Amino acid sequence: MPGTFSIIENTWITLPDGRKLAARMWMPEGEGPFPAILEYLPYRKRDGTAPRDETTHPVFATEGYACIRVDIAGTGDSEGVFDDEYSEQELSDGEAVLAWIAAQDWCDGNIGMIGISWGGFNGLQLAFRRPEALKAVVSVASTVDRYADDIHYMGGCLLSDNANWGSQMFAYQSRPADPELRPDWRADWIKRIEEMPFMAADWLRQQTRDGQWKHGSVCEDWPAIQAPVLAITGWADAYVNAPPALAANLTVPAKAMIGPWEHRYAHIAKLDPADFHGEVLTWFGKWLKGEETGAEDLPDYRVYMQEHFNPSMQNKPRQGRWVAEAAWPSPNVQERVMHLGTGVLAGEAASGTQTVSSPATVGQASGYFCPGMRFDNELAGDQAGDDALSACFDSAPLADPLELLGRPRVKVAFSVDRPVAQLVARLCDVSPEGVSQRITFRPLNLTCRNGFEAPQNLVPGERYEAEIELNECAHRLKAGHVLRLALSTSYWPIVWPAPEAAKVTLHLEACTLVLPERRVSQEIDPQAPGAPRDYPVLQAEKLRAAGGTSRTWTREDGALVLDTFDDYGKAVDPSHGMSAGSHVSMHYEVHPDDPATAAFASNWNFEFERGGWQVAIDTENKVTCDRENFYLWRRVTAYEGANREVVLTKEWQEVIPRGVL
Repeated sequence: MPGTFSIIENTWITLPDGRKLAARMWMPEGEGPFPAILEYLPYRKRDGTAPRDETTHPVFATEGYACIRVDIAGTGDSEGVFDDEYSEQELSDGEAVLAWIAAQDWCDGNIGMIGISWGGFNGLQLAFRRPEALKAVVSVASTVDRYADDIHYMGGCLLSDNANWGSQMFAYQSRPADPELRPDWRADWIKRIEEMPFMAADWLRQQTRDGQWKHGSVCEDWPAIQAPVLAITGWADAYVNAPPALAANLTVPAKAMIGPWEHRYAHIAKLDPADFHGEVLTWFGKWLKGEETGAEDLPDYRVYMQEHFNPSMQNKPRQGRWVAEAAWPSPNVQERVMHLGTGVLAGEAASGTQTVSSPATVGQASGYFCPGMRFDNELAGDQAGDDALSACFDSAPLADPLELLGRPRVKVAFSVDRPVAQLVARLCDVSPEGVSQRITFRPLNLTCRNGFEAPQNLVPGERYEAEIELNECAHRLKAGHVLRLALSTSYWPIVWPAPEAAKVTLHLEACTLVLPERRVSQEIDPQAPGAPRDYPVLQAEKLRAAGGTSRTWTREDGALVLDTFDDYGKAVDPSHGMSAGSHVSMHYEVHPDDPATAAFASNWNFEFERGGWQVAIDTENKVTCDRENFYLWRRVTAYEGANREVVLTKEWQEVIPRGVL
């Protein structure tokens, strides 16, 4: 029977060097000691993740787990200075936090880590370091390769989210600690801003897969992880490659599950929510409590096999069914090769050439890179408009359904007319009505054709070969539908365009599409997650409703412009009486004929108050480029009091050579 629990609003964890990290705790009532669940983030337990935390940790605490939510050093209410994502400081501090939890008399020494995105990353990264007390991990929407599969680079191409996420972290790190917990909040606030790293610039300097990105990439040594891992994500999320990679490569129990969800825990997803709590309790029940929950007998890979659903950018139910593979890789998945001909996918190799040369504006239906972080209008829509600007290769209408599970690959022989060029592959399911649904995609910077550690400029006219391994997918095409491979030389605004418009010539005799075709004579029980169970919701007083959102495409002086706005509202937390509000606007633009006109700008605003204490933060960010350089600029203005007196204004600017980007 579920029990009761108490909440400790704040406790201090003293690190070996004397710095103190702030933690919130949910403690089960009754005889201890208990196993513990740690979530370790830079997003502020006091206000940032408080609404989400209310939906998770109380549920786990009623099941007999001591739950601890810790602010990373220099964030939220924790002391110290934040230095970078997944830094050595963050991970060594995390080891100290695990040791502190294990040493408490209320803990039985068995600790699990849980987290989505950042917390999913560092759960894997800490398991990689083998701290004694960490016995299991639930990692949601994470990566095993920080260069290949995060928000900075993909296929050696720069993602615009490098700037977007950098601007969001800039705003996040500009927020002060709560004066109720930190009497030194004002001096610490100024220090945080003054010493804040320029992360978007720092990440942009590291353009190849070097030590910066290998640090924290657990794929560097799979056997290093000895804690069982449950890896979860959703097809609408950006982070789809890690779960099957973990299931295939870890030497300890590892299970993968991919549902239809966006970048959220499954129980609070807008897309077909599911029982996330049950999955976590099954996993930790086995590995932290030693209960017979069946966790070890789960299929290696459980997936929601999607079908065509007339996609739109708005959130709406998916179409599909749950399936499972007992082992991964699975003998039920075999390669099927199709050849690229002139506008077709065929069974035999073709001859001749086909040119790929796209305007820089291909990608208007791409959606956000990582849906789930805004309110709506985030998803990939009908690709037909982008297809019309791309080189498309279509199959004949399928006589029988075709089921795909895994990572398709495109092999190309090509020549180019520029030293730097991109090739973006999209695999689409086209209905008889002509609606094109993106199944999966992936770009490749063709200078990285031989790997991502030492890219080489292309020689115009020379013949090369390359392979694009598209992102993981699970999709069933119905009979009568067409499988389309769309190739383009741009995909804005997800991918930052190459410095010049390039023409890629495909030599068709050596161009193929390799499909991971799934054929199953008898399905096994997919052990699909059930409907969400009841969970608590933070009863905050709403001062301004959340959800004001807009997404507008316009033409200005020939350039295509995208302006977005999202209002996260303003509310009072009942636990401590502080109100917090925020909103963000973003701006993307590029001229179709000149990729060097690409530009990004954002403006984040936060405000906090309690009684007579009031502060606000306004951050501005811009990234522009030409053919040789990137130009980054940012400014923060911090205000205090009802009259918004300026506490500090600071600007940064950087010029970074493009290299092969």
